[in-house]
Amino acid sequence: MASGIFALLDDIAALMDDVVLMSKIATKKTAAILGDDLAVNAEKASGFVSSREIPVLWAIMKGSFLNKLIILPFAFLLSYFIPWLITVVLILGAVYLAYEAAEKIYEYFVPHKHEAIKTEADALTPEQVLAREKEKIKAAVVTDFILSIEIVIIALGSVIGKPISTQIIAVSFVAVVATIGVYGIVAAIVRMDDFGMLLVARKSKTSKFIGKQLIQLLPKVIKTLAFVGTIALILVAGGIFMHNIKPLHYVLESLPLLVGEFIAGIIGAVISFVAVKGIMVLWRKIKGK
Repeated sequence: MASGIFALLDDIAALMDDVVLMSKIATKKTAAILGDDLAVNAEKASGFVSSREIPVLWAIMKGSFLNKLIILPFAFLLSYFIPWLITVVLILGAVYLAYEAAEKIYEYFVPHKHEAIKTEADALTPEQVLAREKEKIKAAVVTDFILSIEIVIIALGSVIGKPISTQIIAVSFVAVVATIGVYGIVAAIVRMDDFGMLLVARKSKTSKFIGKQLIQLLPKVIKTLAFVGTIALILVAGGIFMHNIKPLHYVLESLPLLVGEFIAGIIGAVISFVAVKGIMVLWRKIKGK
């Protein structure tokens, strides 16, 4: 009896060691994509009335947890019954990431025309303000759903071949940590200007100086995150292409890993962007006829 208990404890300890190791690997694999996740969510959570920023962010965060509760069971079932399909989904996700990076680079050089948005508080009734807030929250949760799929699949791809119990614990851990980490940092970012205003209101010259710097820093932080996020998308996509497409791996394996992943990501970005734009042009012509 005692030996059986000790054997069970030994098995549990071995499982937890494996889970910790796999969690570290999965977290490392998904860390790059969180830069883009941060940039997207910081942009979507900003632009609200100061008193509504945290409630809006909390609503988006709850939506993010719900997204992962929906995605995780399907991902684990896929991994258990059709494990080879995870690689296919992983590559398709990389194509999407590469296209998203290419789209951001293209928009930087050829900005899209955006409709003018009314910002006057008097132009909207409280009901209209609430309706617009709900629309923005819904749009942010939909965007989060796509990013959550990417995070879960990339994390799952890093633990493929391990026991399903290890996969479930490790990937679920990454999903929870990613959600809390991203939205915690976003909350700090979007409140940066409010904290700056509090410091500006103080009598101390040092406080006023720091406060002004924080206020001016907010848009720069969001822009920097957007840039870092774009580079992260290219590297993550390139890494997936390199490790799962053998011909590409053979061509680039002699290069430093980071350089190889960047080149593979750029190649994927160009091909996916040209293909999508070509399909869109063809579709317009067909629709026009």
